[in-house]
Amino acid sequence: MYQLLDASRFIVFITGATSGFGQAAARRYVAAGAKVIATGRRMDRLIDLQIELGAEKCHIIELDVRDRAAIEAAIADIPGPFKNINIVLANAGLALGLGPAHEASLDDWQTMIDTNISGLVYTVRLLLPGLVERGGGHVVTLGSVAGEFTYPGASVYAASKAFVKHFALAIRSDLQGKNVRVTDIEPGLTETEFSVVRFAGDQNKADNVYKGTKPMTAEDIAESIFWATSLPEHVNVNKIQLMATTQAIGAFDIYREK
Repeated sequence: MYQLLDASRFIVFITGATSGFGQAAARRYVAAGAKVIATGRRMDRLIDLQIELGAEKCHIIELDVRDRAAIEAAIADIPGPFKNINIVLANAGLALGLGPAHEASLDDWQTMIDTNISGLVYTVRLLLPGLVERGGGHVVTLGSVAGEFTYPGASVYAASKAFVKHFALAIRSDLQGKNVRVTDIEPGLTETEFSVVRFAGDQNKADNVYKGTKPMTAEDIAESIFWATSLPEHVNVNKIQLMATTQAIGAFDIYREK
């Protein structure tokens, strides 16, 4: 039988653990015997998650990844049983708006850049030295199919996810010989709070994104994350790109005069 890694040895630092992929991943890892450090901006949800998973398996930190000083302080204050982090799941990210570039909100663009790019960079850079010092580990970044296949209204979101993809590949080269693996997860259509956030809380607009189709779930993505990190240490999955069976790459966008 193929020998997977013992998940009870995993200590997983997760950003954006209050919903979606991050929350599902926290549940999947704890179910397999791992410890998780669940971080996010909504403390009430983190408390509920800790109650569900147990304080001995789930340490929680209220954290906004855009705040570099806060991440530094949070890492310095992690209690002993959770200190030896060997998996970093840099999951926190969002999309805001779907308007054309010439009408889009600069504030929305800045928030996506600060979260999807700066927050990711802060998280990975500040946790990497620990992985290297402890002899190895795994960094998992959350990209998107939008990082490869763009669509109208997603200019900065798609660009930020292209950054994630290339950042993951680049640090993989930097980490040669350090026994640190890097995987970029690139999901397509998945029903989470993603669209509710994109449409500023408009549930009807969010529901229409998934109407009449069968999207993936957060659990589907969490399972792919868990699988990639459970493979033997000599195997590195560079990226996993997933799409719902009901989704495919569309035709070229061609403008035609009316």
